[in-house]
Amino acid sequence: MKRVIVRPLLVLLLWLAPGVLWAQQGTETVAPLTVIVGVDHAPPYRILEPSRKTGLYLEIFEEIADRLGWTVQYREAPFRRLQLMLQKGEIDMMLGLVRTNEREQNLEFVAPAFPPERRLFFYLDDQNRIDRYGDLGDKSIGVLEGATYFRRFDQDETLAKESAARYENLMLMMQKGRVDVVIAPELVGLYTARKLGLDARVSPFFVPGERSWIVLSEQSPATPYADDIRAALKLVEQEGIRESLLLRYLEQPER
Repeated sequence: MKRVIVRPLLVLLLWLAPGVLWAQQGTETVAPLTVIVGVDHAPPYRILEPSRKTGLYLEIFEEIADRLGWTVQYREAPFRRLQLMLQKGEIDMMLGLVRTNEREQNLEFVAPAFPPERRLFFYLDDQNRIDRYGDLGDKSIGVLEGATYFRRFDQDETLAKESAARYENLMLMMQKGRVDVVIAPELVGLYTARKLGLDARVSPFFVPGERSWIVLSEQSPATPYADDIRAALKLVEQEGIRESLLLRYLEQPER
């Protein structure tokens, strides 16, 4: 049975009456869209394997899509390429972008659906431990192509940054001595190091993370339903599903 959502009344009702049922909301429905979501392989957020596509971000979004009655299709590409595809309308949305002024120029940031994570600096050799920001000055730093970490770091042109399409590549570059440290969000960095069997350590210096977003292309047919996406996310949160998924991935980082 298709679930029903009212705009914008549903948003108000979800705040005032958490236990309200979808069937009690009214008669206006969300169009049964097929949305194309751009994804890159970044476990445990987005896990892309021949037999399955899963991960924390995908599972949260599929809970939202289920409540909207939407069908989800995934298109895989490197992180930087996906952002270009989103701007051109070749995909409808991405999961997990950090909000920046530059990105807001031509993308719609709908909902901060995904939890904030610390930005950590991973290292293998003691001389590459980062105790303060100034220690980065003489290090080569592995970064994901197209990613943002924190403003000072992102805008610092004096730093030697080496990019790659995946965090697995960056960790292997560090193992081979091609970079001294790798900066990564906490979960994905720990997951990747364990998966590769690297004895990577975490530097004392870190930066608090920001929540990452569900982001729509301005050309997507899903754009008029931004309020509905937010309302569906609110229900997923109130049902405890988002928290349960997060705890499961935190407890099983090598899943």
